[in-house]
Amino acid sequence: MEPWQGGESGDWDTLQSALAAACVSDGLPLVPPTAQRVAAMLASGGWQHGDAVALVAPSFETATAGDIAICAVLAGCTPDCFPVLVAAVEAIADPPFNLLGIATTTGSAAPLMIVNGPIAARIGLNAAGNALGAGARANMTLGRALTLILLNVCGARPGETDMATLGQPAKRGLCFAENSAESPWAPLHVERGFAAEDSVVTVVGIAGTVEVNDSDSTTAADMAQTFAQSMLIAGVTGGSGLLGGGEPLCLLPPEWAAAFAQDGLDKAAAKRAIWEHAALDAEKLPPALRQRRLAAAEPGADVLRVAERPEDLMIVVAGGVGRKAAYLPTWGGSTRAVSRRVRNGGK
Repeated sequence: MEPWQGGESGDWDTLQSALAAACVSDGLPLVPPTAQRVAAMLASGGWQHGDAVALVAPSFETATAGDIAICAVLAGCTPDCFPVLVAAVEAIADPPFNLLGIATTTGSAAPLMIVNGPIAARIGLNAAGNALGAGARANMTLGRALTLILLNVCGARPGETDMATLGQPAKRGLCFAENSAESPWAPLHVERGFAAEDSVVTVVGIAGTVEVNDSDSTTAADMAQTFAQSMLIAGVTGGSGLLGGGEPLCLLPPEWAAAFAQDGLDKAAAKRAIWEHAALDAEKLPPALRQRRLAAAEPGADVLRVAERPEDLMIVVAGGVGRKAAYLPTWGGSTRAVSRRVRNGGK
């Protein structure tokens, strides 16, 4: 991609029409990616326009720092967000994430960005109330920028290569920070092998979101049961005899996490408590679906689980006041979460 040469003078509507005609739009108004704005974006991390970042699907083209910078400007990102976006592109290009499948499926798969470490506060990412919603520029623009990269660099265009039957709101972009300050446990990036002082982006291929509300239970065991039974969705596509599979994402608000910790559960124990309840009797499935799922399961299996092992569940603390959690099933077409350290160009 090249910087916008059309200038910024004239009527706003005419400018937006020109950008849309250039086939770079996600349907929302765009910031013109002028050479000056793109240069400022690249300078924030010490990158050069032609620096190769990753080979991306389904275009199987090399995403350059310049490509990413242009999409960041289009989305309205501030320059200090740019290194986060570069790390996210490196992560989605990693084979275990399965970008080709996520970008082209008829399902509703979409990449979700979770940011940990010092950079989250530095760029103003929201980790607390309404973390998945509107209100924070960094959250909204980073999520949108990754979507624009999927469209303009990866080549995942709706109705052409992106064949989603319905899609979902996360396909417009979704990014938030973990609320590590209010978590009783080690943050996600430390759990995944990084140092606490590292800034890290984790991408997860999600199939949607489900609110989990339990303001009545007082014990971790009861809350784990509520969460687990909210995960038993027969229609979530999954292989190997699973309901969804992959690495299901459990977003717990601070009050939920505190309740687990007060009952003596560390994160691993919380995962196991949820996983043990998250099993659906195969007899509750309609015959054709039951036959297909059990054919892929272990011999003799009579229940379907949300993941192969308790440790496959991902728990992230996010959100503000309240007892509203969320379950984000991962896409069942084979995907794994991938984390990358945020860095400056070439470092």
